[in-house]
Amino acid sequence: MGVIATSLALLLVAMAAEQAMPVPGGQRAGEAVVAVAVWSWRNLGFSLPCFLALLVLYARSLERLRSALASSQPPEIVRQAEHLTDVWTSLFFGVGVIWTAVGMRGALVEALSDSGAGGVEVLTRMVDGGILLALSTTIFGGVGGYLMRAWKALAVGADLARYDQRERGRDLAALRASVSAIERCLCGPPPARQPRDEESRS
Repeated sequence: MGVIATSLALLLVAMAAEQAMPVPGGQRAGEAVVAVAVWSWRNLGFSLPCFLALLVLYARSLERLRSALASSQPPEIVRQAEHLTDVWTSLFFGVGVIWTAVGMRGALVEALSDSGAGGVEVLTRMVDGGILLALSTTIFGGVGGYLMRAWKALAVGADLARYDQRERGRDLAALRASVSAIERCLCGPPPARQPRDEESRS
């Protein structure tokens, strides 16, 4: 919730600065925050809230996966947490791809709106129409998605491997116990030894 609130505040600051509205505070730190917010808004647009929401969901799923591994939860809980972590990573890539298409479409529509425009004007219209958004979201989605995968491998990769090995060992032990029980049922008790008849021998 703190990340979402901070992101919304940055978006409001970016919109205010984009519309040349006065932003309170003239300190350098405040100006740096405004500059970062404006840059993020110009390059990412409305994809920024989607990226931030996916990052929050990813962080929650990764923490849930880490706690499930630490407390040796049942396999279905661990697999669900791991699956959700991978889903948010894939959606992060997907948001970058979707906004790439949105930005390219907006840029082409803006560039082709006036057939008599010159080359420089067409390029300007493409930038204003969304070509910058398309390229920025592609880079941000790709780099962010790969970093999320790398962070998962570094954070819980070793614990996940140990958990898988432990679960495979349990399955193998259960299989051995079942096979031994089947063998005992099939073979039955060993036959009793008959007493020797010494008289018949003699």
